[in-house]
Amino acid sequence: MIKTSAVGIAVIFIIFFFYQKICNAEEKCSNFFSGIDDFYNDYFDDSRFFAEGLYGIPVRDYEKTEKDEYIAFEGRIHFETTHYLDYIDFLAGFGPEIIYSGDLLVDIYEEALRYETRELSLFLRPNSLFDIKIGRQILTWGTGDYLFINDMFAKDYISFFIGRNDEYLKKPQDSLRVTFFNDIVNIDAVFLPWFFKNTTPTGDRILFFNGFKGKIAGEKSNWRYHEPKKQFSNSEQAVRMYRNIGRYEVAGYFFNGFLKNPRGFKNIPDTVYYPPVTVYGASVRGPFYNGIANTEIGYLDSRNDRNGNDPLIENSMIKYLLGYSQGFQNDLTMGVQYYIEQMMRYHSYKRNLMNKDFKRDPFRQLLTYSIRKEFFRQTGYINIFVFYSPTDNDVYCRPSVGYDINDSLTVMVGGNLFWGEKDFTEFGQYEKNTNIYIRVRYSL
Repeated sequence: MIKTSAVGIAVIFIIFFFYQKICNAEEKCSNFFSGIDDFYNDYFDDSRFFAEGLYGIPVRDYEKTEKDEYIAFEGRIHFETTHYLDYIDFLAGFGPEIIYSGDLLVDIYEEALRYETRELSLFLRPNSLFDIKIGRQILTWGTGDYLFINDMFAKDYISFFIGRNDEYLKKPQDSLRVTFFNDIVNIDAVFLPWFFKNTTPTGDRILFFNGFKGKIAGEKSNWRYHEPKKQFSNSEQAVRMYRNIGRYEVAGYFFNGFLKNPRGFKNIPDTVYYPPVTVYGASVRGPFYNGIANTEIGYLDSRNDRNGNDPLIENSMIKYLLGYSQGFQNDLTMGVQYYIEQMMRYHSYKRNLMNKDFKRDPFRQLLTYSIRKEFFRQTGYINIFVFYSPTDNDVYCRPSVGYDINDSLTVMVGGNLFWGEKDFTEFGQYEKNTNIYIRVRYSL
């Protein structure tokens, strides 16, 4: 099954690559392909299609994972479209749209053929005061670049660490989103009927630090993940209030739900869970000097450990972010960010540490630096994004080089480079997961 599917995707790549060449050479296309084009144009609106291949290899010792010769080996077919339902009389006044996005993935690493609906939603605008979107959709807000304070929606960090496109960092979630518009303040209100967790390393593909054993763990980590039950009492709610004041966008945030990473430890051996949390925050973004500046703050209220006395639950904390980006001549863009996590009730945390626990810093600091340079009339680029923590003394670097061979075919080579002085820090634990990859995409 897997080999057949992989060959099928390879064939699709070859057909797409040569299709345009053949048509141009013969100055015509077959009636068959013309018929497909007509069908495509008549029944689909705002459609997008691509086929993509990814291959990545580790550059360090990788023997503890399921496969050590590669970290990613996959082919993907993606299709998205919007269908307008204004021909239905009783919906015509609501501007109805059905939005769909889906992926068929052949994952050689996991020896699996998977389908994922990334969006299937109904959009309605009953009047000029509000609109509604219900169904599976990708949710995001906040001002950080790869740094999330008030964006408590689910992420996929496995995709982020193995070279998949950035769009796959954000995970789809089933939700109801209502946006209210008025001259005083706009409001986004989101209801999530059940919990969606972050996809984080479990040792099968990405090594990580096992706090129970005090060492780097691989496929034999045997962690058990206890998730909130799918019931109404465990639903999540999120609100964003925003408006422009002059040239600046000002926003306030609220979230009530659960941490998306397993930051709670149960007394049962090797069992982790997702503690409840409430988040209150704000942000400002707008022009400053010759670029764009942003600042964001968020208070995470750890509802099950507000006094900080339980060492098995993440303490409450305040997160701060300050960022700035600027474009320069010759298609050069640079950006910097300064991020702080302040642990609340640190004295209680330190007092309740166990003998073998690793002590965290009360103020974890993180600096990011990004540079992007485009070449050849913006058909090629070099991009580098670096995370560096002076308190943890660890680094995560994401270099990449891309080139658009034509309007449809893009090739990119990149890497995920980790280093850390200690195994238990955020990026230090992933040092042996350092990898390089190549990604090829053909789009229509």
